[in-house]
Amino acid sequence: MAMPVATGARRWQAGSMHCRLHRIPLTKAVPLAISRGTTASVEHLLLAIEHEGIIGIGETGGFDTGHRCFSTDAVVDELSALAPRLAERSPEPMQELEPLLADLSPPARCGLDLALHDWWGKRLGQPVGRLWGLDPGVSAPTSVTLGLGSVEAVLARLERWWDQLPATRIKLKLGSPDGADHDRALVEAVAAALQRHRATTGVACELQVDANGGWDLERARSMLGLLAEHGVVLVEQPLPPQEDPDADCAGFAALDLDCPMALVADESCWDLHDLLRLAPHVDGVNIKLLKSGGLAEALLMARTSRRLGLSVMLGCYSDAALLNGAAAQLLPLVDWPDLDSHLNLVDDPFRGPVLVGDRLLPGTGPGLGVTVEGLPC
Repeated sequence: MAMPVATGARRWQAGSMHCRLHRIPLTKAVPLAISRGTTASVEHLLLAIEHEGIIGIGETGGFDTGHRCFSTDAVVDELSALAPRLAERSPEPMQELEPLLADLSPPARCGLDLALHDWWGKRLGQPVGRLWGLDPGVSAPTSVTLGLGSVEAVLARLERWWDQLPATRIKLKLGSPDGADHDRALVEAVAAALQRHRATTGVACELQVDANGGWDLERARSMLGLLAEHGVVLVEQPLPPQEDPDADCAGFAALDLDCPMALVADESCWDLHDLLRLAPHVDGVNIKLLKSGGLAEALLMARTSRRLGLSVMLGCYSDAALLNGAAAQLLPLVDWPDLDSHLNLVDDPFRGPVLVGDRLLPGTGPGLGVTVEGLPC
């Protein structure tokens, strides 16, 4: 199978299910700075499984949340070790593969989970979301991200987004290492830019804030009044995530009663267990496929959130259109889509999710609705 977009391919073809793993470099058009550092490029993985002439594909890669870190090389080692056992199996029923997936790290599980769902949808000739009974036309506008930087650089990034699409939801990264005064300056400058935009175009924009765990409790409390004054609708992960679940919940609980806007957990919320422990203290959770380990857990989390009255954000890391196209299958269950990472790539090999204005819709093809150059799927 020719894969001109990838390097370092590995292939396992004995038995029933054939597996191939390829490294894919991804480069950002604009580097993204958050409280933990700046990212200009990453290396992700394309996992392809083939059975009975049908190819399913999944994307994964390493990531770092500040308290948990997974390297792409470690994910390669996990999937390489698992491949001989997969070769003895069939992709269906997926339930029989659950014990194998359970032992994997979240990103390794995500890559395989996506490939299996893609294969399943292609086998049945339908998009995965439609097989779940979801309406593919239901989707809220996606937010676009403004990373940390000087006030001038952040405003220039906002204008670049507006040149690219009619962005009406703006997510501003805070938690600046330069301190609270710089955070305040960014909020004031971006809020003023949104007001000017509305005056000029008649289009109102929503402002969201994501501190990526960059505040302590005192700094978080000191920021809430300013955020409310400028109409910020949500604040995401204001405090650092804690490995101890009780300490983690205590941080959100300490802010919950004082927070005048929606309080959203991201780095603290990985799976359904985290969602349930955080539910009494937050207004919403950010589900990301690399954190949840793929679509199976993410679907369970999204449906449970809605049943509990929590809002759902659907986010990404430095993901290409395959991961975001897979996530797009969940969009009918999502209040705050945040799937803009592939829109900031200069070398994305995947094609799939459709951008209509600032609304992202799942690809129309079967499975995940995503194709990759050089792969006949």
